[in-house]
Amino acid sequence: MDSNLLIVAIVFAVLLAAILAWLLIRQRRQLKAAEKKAADREHAAGHPTDPSGVPSRQLQLQAYERLILLTDRIALPNLIQRAHQPDLSAREMQSLLTLSIRQEFEHNITQQIYVSAEAWDAVRNYKDQNILIINQVGSFLPEGATAAVLNRQLLDLLMQNPQASLQNIVSEALSFEAKKLL
Repeated sequence: MDSNLLIVAIVFAVLLAAILAWLLIRQRRQLKAAEKKAADREHAAGHPTDPSGVPSRQLQLQAYERLILLTDRIALPNLIQRAHQPDLSAREMQSLLTLSIRQEFEHNITQQIYVSAEAWDAVRNYKDQNILIINQVGSFLPEGATAAVLNRQLLDLLMQNPQASLQNIVSEALSFEAKKLL
């Protein structure tokens, strides 16, 4: 019965990833058209600067860079490697992983003012997806399971279903938008 529930959770996670990917692609197309119009207007008006005189473009590029780094830091394999503590229970590890994701996200929350709404939504959805996967996998583990069991289950899920993670899609979308600024 537990394996059936795990399969349902995996299918749910994959469907969620597919829906989020479709939304991201659709938003990327809409964004491309809107940004082309905005770039034409910006080019006609000159390059804007922030109050300190630093070009906005540089601040935007730095924000995209930080968000790409964030997506890498909250990628489950990287997060597990950094946070692994074998003496923890699965529940404690689950809490540690979700707390780490939330802290990383909150540390970069101000970057949203420099990037497009679609880019920020993609990062937020990626954060939410990772927390959902951790909590779903954790919910299927028996009481007394160790952190190593949770970590192994998470990594196995990602190995069996590489499309369950939005990391590559989000990173590519952020890179695409950053390159348009260059």
